[in-house]
Amino acid sequence: MTGREPHETGTLIAAARTGQRAAIEALLVENLPALRAFIRLRATPRIRARESCSDLVQSVCREILHRMPAVEFASDAAFRKWLFSWAENKLRNRLRFQAAAKRDPGKEVDAPTEIRNPGQLASSHQTFCRPSQAAIAREEIARIEAVFDQLPPHYREVITLSYLVGLSHAEIGEQMGRTPAASRSLLNRALARLATLSDLEPG
Repeated sequence: MTGREPHETGTLIAAARTGQRAAIEALLVENLPALRAFIRLRATPRIRARESCSDLVQSVCREILHRMPAVEFASDAAFRKWLFSWAENKLRNRLRFQAAAKRDPGKEVDAPTEIRNPGQLASSHQTFCRPSQAAIAREEIARIEAVFDQLPPHYREVITLSYLVGLSHAEIGEQMGRTPAASRSLLNRALARLATLSDLEPG
């Protein structure tokens, strides 16, 4: 998923584990498009309406830069798994905060216009579906996300874990309490359901 040679990956991972900020930032930059897509797709409509997803991404990155030296990981895959788990926890915390605070609806943000770097976001969305047009406009991204919200939670989870986090079916199965074969079957059903709801071809 990175295009780096194995020895380059090992060097970057080793540098990041020693707390070298440049190496940590390089890992974050490589995963930034997928992280943005992950946060938007795993956020509830309530969060997207009342929070800036771009601000949530920046918050996750700031926390990662602060916490990274204390974390042990041996590979790109392990880093991505930890990164997206951190993002998932961030979303849970924001949802709990909103439920407790019952914030003023007048402070809602306009989700389609809040989308930044639509080209990068579109490239992540295109990993699991292909739009009917060659280029995805901001409105098309918002439409895909609205359809994604209609999927059952386990469908949303298996798609994001496979296409954005990059987990294998064995890893997905372990995380979701399923066998690898069941994970593969679940992903196929999820993509088919997404295509049916959105008139998009599975990726």
